Amino acid sequence: MLRQAKALAARIGAAITIGVIRALFGFLRLLGPDRSSDLGGWLLRTASPLIPVNRVALANIRATFPGMPDREVKRIARAAWENLGRVAAEYAHLKDIFDYDYHNPDRPSRVEVTGIEHFIALKDDAKPGLIFSAHLANWELPAICAATYDLETTAVFRAPNDPAIAAIVHEIRSGAMGGLAAARQGAAFAMQGVLENGGHLGMLIDQHFTRGVVVPFLGRPALTNPILGKFARRFECPVHGVRVIRLPNRRFRIELTPPLDLPRDAAGEIDVRGAMAMMTAVVDGWVREYPEQWLWMHRRWRPNMIPADALAAFDHSPATVPVFKAT
Repeated sequence: MLRQAKALAARIGAAITIGVIRALFGFLRLLGPDRSSDLGGWLLRTASPLIPVNRVALANIRATFPGMPDREVKRIARAAWENLGRVAAEYAHLKDIFDYDYHNPDRPSRVEVTGIEHFIALKDDAKPGLIFSAHLANWELPAICAATYDLETTAVFRAPNDPAIAAIVHEIRSGAMGGLAAARQGAAFAMQGVLENGGHLGMLIDQHFTRGVVVPFLGRPALTNPILGKFARRFECPVHGVRVIRLPNRRFRIELTPPLDLPRDAAGEIDVRGAMAMMTAVVDGWVREYPEQWLWMHRRWRPNMIPADALAAFDHSPATVPVFKAT
């Protein structure tokens, strides 16, 4: 009886949470995308010093930029919280934010795209493909771009911990993007099926992964999910990076890199750890260029979870990575 009561209370709590979130999103939709973004950014920027996990953000920034004045460290942290607040508020307008028109690139728009030719090439090459990204600016936009231009792409995502919030976010994503695959046990089989059918996978690679490979990231060893490196090795398919940059006046730029020339082992096959090190090095450069737009409040580095032998043998020099310039 007690278990049933707890289950009922949990369902009621989830229903109330969903109702509150729907009401909040309804209010944000009434405000419009610009005022919603401004409000969300202001709220989190203002509240950030009181949020306990802000200590994680400050520690991460100090470790990445040793010697940086504390005033600048705090500025980056506050700006990162502002970006996160904007992203949260922009979910209410996710389907409307992407307005880039490939056929009319000179038309004024909220979003501009660099490297759209690579999206088109991926769509037309009749091969599977891999696209990696990071939690920069509004990281949901590349999946919307792919869906808009009929690039068959499945976005791999980690659902929010709260089931009620996860349900709302999934509802919004599914209405604006192509395929979706939750990063959970058994997901690798579904992801493999996408590639076997000639589809494309998009994945954020800048989060901690307990069973990952050790690669350099922002000067420290980090455990990184090796799945994209494994798929690149198996399918010998093109691998691109994509990032979003938040521009002034509530605008965005999406940049898709050319395919990476991934490192190979003595047998000529793609080296999984080397591939992940190269992809991570690209993300490293992105974060250093726009540190105020990255998700610093994530516990990305967990040296206590890295095996002692891997930590002792760790090479702190960054992977060789090509430099991509906007055209």
